Amino acid sequence: MKAYRRTSRKQIPNGDNMDCRPILLVEDNEDDVLLTQRAFRKAGISNELVIARDGLQALEALSQGPFDKSLPSLVLLDLKLPKMDGMEILRRLRDDDRTRIARVVVLTSSREEKDIQRCAELGANSFIRKPVDFNEFLKAVQTISAYWLQLDETVEES
Repeated sequence: MKAYRRTSRKQIPNGDNMDCRPILLVEDNEDDVLLTQRAFRKAGISNELVIARDGLQALEALSQGPFDKSLPSLVLLDLKLPKMDGMEILRRLRDDDRTRIARVVVLTSSREEKDIQRCAELGANSFIRKPVDFNEFLKAVQTISAYWLQLDETVEES
């Protein structure tokens, strides 16, 4: 049986404790990458944002790249990606003992109910539709940060 420990947290200026490990953004659309970076800056999220532009890069980052020793605090996963779609990435993450516990938030423009259902079946922790309006997107990012990086208690392999 694997051994786990609570993730370490860092106190941030408002007094809250925050998971400060890097975040993996899996997104092929450059405009959406820039939008996410801008929203993170505006929301005061200081976690490093590691970007994978396709499914293969995402799996590589998790297995032999920046996350080969420690999982990201969060994986923000688009569904429509080149080389390997988000559903297949999610399936592989959940099938791998090391990445099974990774927190995965699907952040996509998909409006398909079947996508929501399939992501839930594959073990996504959350499914969020990307708002088109920047202010709405910023609110979504702030909510993601408040819940997943500050409130949620998580574990990592020890």
